[in-house]
Amino acid sequence: MSDFFSKRLSGLKPYVPGEQPKNIRNLVKLNTNENPFPPSPEAVKAGKAALKKLNLYSDPDASALKKAIADSLNVGRENVAVFNGSDEALAFFFAGFCDDGAVINDITYGFYKVFARFYGVKTTVVPLKEDFTVSVEDYADKKGTVFIANPNAPTGIALGTESIAALSLQNPARLVVVDEAYVDFGAESAVKILKDRPNVAVVRTFSKSRSLAGGRLGFVISSEEIIADLEKVRNSFNPYNVNSVTLAMGEAAIKDRKYFEMTRQTVIKNRAVLTAGLEKLGFKVLDSRANFIFASPPDKDGKRFYSSLRERGVLVRYWDEGRLSAFCRITVGDEKAVGTLIACAEEIYGR
Repeated sequence: MSDFFSKRLSGLKPYVPGEQPKNIRNLVKLNTNENPFPPSPEAVKAGKAALKKLNLYSDPDASALKKAIADSLNVGRENVAVFNGSDEALAFFFAGFCDDGAVINDITYGFYKVFARFYGVKTTVVPLKEDFTVSVEDYADKKGTVFIANPNAPTGIALGTESIAALSLQNPARLVVVDEAYVDFGAESAVKILKDRPNVAVVRTFSKSRSLAGGRLGFVISSEEIIADLEKVRNSFNPYNVNSVTLAMGEAAIKDRKYFEMTRQTVIKNRAVLTAGLEKLGFKVLDSRANFIFASPPDKDGKRFYSSLRERGVLVRYWDEGRLSAFCRITVGDEKAVGTLIACAEEIYGR
């Protein structure tokens, strides 16, 4: 650490992303929850056309994309804000909406703790139940903005909208931020309750269900007042936060419903095949509504499973901490990748 670095941030522990090997030719990469399919052909075409205008700044209001998102979700354009990935949106919530602190689960998306530390936000941690589910009742007396990943990461378990509504009703003066990065793979979206619940904000991403992880595009749907506050933060940070190519690709991707449904349903089908294949071998697999599963092998030794898969050229995600250590998070790949994973598991545990 240099002599010039802020002492306030000296103890910061950065978020650790999943491994991104430089040469993946001989690897089956199932560790970072990327979509196994390429972006919509319409999105690719729109991105190529946008390249011709890179001499100009991108639209700071993201007008066309906001309209496409609003039309898709049946909300007003004034209820949408667009960001450089959903992580940027989450960071702005921690920066501008947490005067009373933040409330998060003990097992959830790892960036929440990093953002809280980065912005000096006091954090209250609510433990998940023994079965990794969220107990809404445990939030009743908690102050601070609530951050809920739904479906949760890395478990994949989802809450219904009635639970999100209950969270918001516990304290109408408390904001509930619902991180729906994986919602398109089988969970209920809280967007449908926003008209009645002005203290709820929904964060979404194009990285997962629309195959634009490398494009870095996210958005928020909420009340007009919360969106205006978010825009104030964004315009004080970087009004040109999303580049022209990504804006064009996002607009085309959200309009291409046919491709979206085809790839989404294929991932859901492959998830069922992967789950059944591992359960047949004695694995415990949590009820995932995401594009990944959280699975514990028969011997409950997640590290051994992770290492054995890696020796066979298959990458999954492992956390060597607490009750997570009995599990591995496995991205749902294409049919070939799912077959390879199951075959490796049979080789390791089948006998």
